[in-house]
Amino acid sequence: MARWEPGARERLQKAALELFSSKGFEVTTAAEIAQTAGLTERTFFRHFSDKREVLFAGQDDFTRPFLVGVESAPAAATPLQVVVSAVLGAAGFFPAEKRPYSRMRQTVIVANPELQERELLKLASLASTLAAALRDRGVSEPAATLTAESGVTVFRVSFELWLADETGASIEDIERGVFRELGALTAMVE
Repeated sequence: MARWEPGARERLQKAALELFSSKGFEVTTAAEIAQTAGLTERTFFRHFSDKREVLFAGQDDFTRPFLVGVESAPAAATPLQVVVSAVLGAAGFFPAEKRPYSRMRQTVIVANPELQERELLKLASLASTLAAALRDRGVSEPAATLTAESGVTVFRVSFELWLADETGASIEDIERGVFRELGALTAMVE
């Protein structure tokens, strides 16, 4: 087995996703993932703490573009404008060529309640991080939390629509549409 070849992490992720899709998450072992990737089980555990983390590694990489969007929002922006900047700013994390991988990953997650829970925790962590960033900008509560949670909901709904989309629309275009929908709904509140 190859030991020190470059790209081991990516090979493990690809092998894991293929095995999770064909065999199921529960029955796939770390040893099988490593073997399929042409690596050792020890190499697997150098990159991932367990097989769930193959799907959820990189939380910081996922969160960073949202925070860059917060930082790039004008100082005078409203809390919602800041969150729109954050969500749209993270759209680059999901280019069109990543859609097939994201679809397969989501199919595996939807089929497993343990993974669904982990995905919800990832999104809850993102909402907490965005709320803290808003508070750092001087947004008080409950506005910071309410706005951050709304932004994460827009992202989640947009992501699901992007996965299902067959027209080739970008996630950013879909997010803009979902934000317009949210604006129309909140305009109805008196």
